[in-house]
This record gives sequence, structure tokens and C-alpha cells, in this order.
Amino acid sequence: FILTHLSFFSFLLTKIDLTILGGLQCSASGDLANWIVPGKIVKGMGGAMDLVCAPGSRVVVTMDHTAKDGTPKILDKCSLPLTGHNVVDRIITDMAVFDVDKKGGTGLTLVEIAPGISVDDVR
Repeated sequence: FILTHLSFFSFLLTKIDLTILGGLQCSASGDLANWIVPGKIVKGMGGAMDLVCAPGSRVVVTMDHTAKDGTPKILDKCSLPLTGHNVVDRIITDMAVFDVDKKGGTGLTLVEIAPGISVDDVR
């Protein structure tokens, strides 16, 4: 737990080792979209853009595996506006856990599958 005004000073001073936040979409190369859905009212983007760009910070994104309409939320390329490019290290969904190769070699590596879920379900 960290107060908002302290979080801004922390990332500026590179004191944040790990950032865990929710996501709307992630790409296989580590792009994150989590702050706006076009056409929806938003109070503001908050500090997520600053937190995911903190030098040396590990970024973990948690989200549902699919949208309400069943479409995947882990994509080759995000269709929503990006919060950060090539910033995500790990994606945790309700179905699986993936590590992200941000250097562009292997893309996503499946680390763990939820009980009762198959690899085909994850695809």
C-alpha cells in the first residue's frame, strides 16, 4: 500500500521494484492498454503510465483472459490506446500465467494453467 503522492516521488527516485496493476489488453510483446476505452467517460489516466515506465521496475498485469464478449484480451497488438510500450513482464489471468519476452525473441511463455483449464482453453 502506498499513498498516491508518495508513489510519484518513488518512481522518480527508482524506488519501485514491482508494479502490479489491472489491464484491459496486453500484447505478446509486453504492450499494455489499461487506461481508456474510446467513447467511455474517464476521470483521468492516473499514474499508471509513470509507474510502468519506472526504470528497473518489474510490471505484472492482472486481468480476465477474455472480454465479456469472449474476445481475447491478450493480443498480437493492442487495439486500445497504450499505457506503455514493451513494459509488461508477466500477465496473470483467470485462466493462466504468462511471462513476456520483451526483447522480442519468444513472445509469451505459458508458466501456469488454472485447475480445470486446458492449453486449448487458454488459446
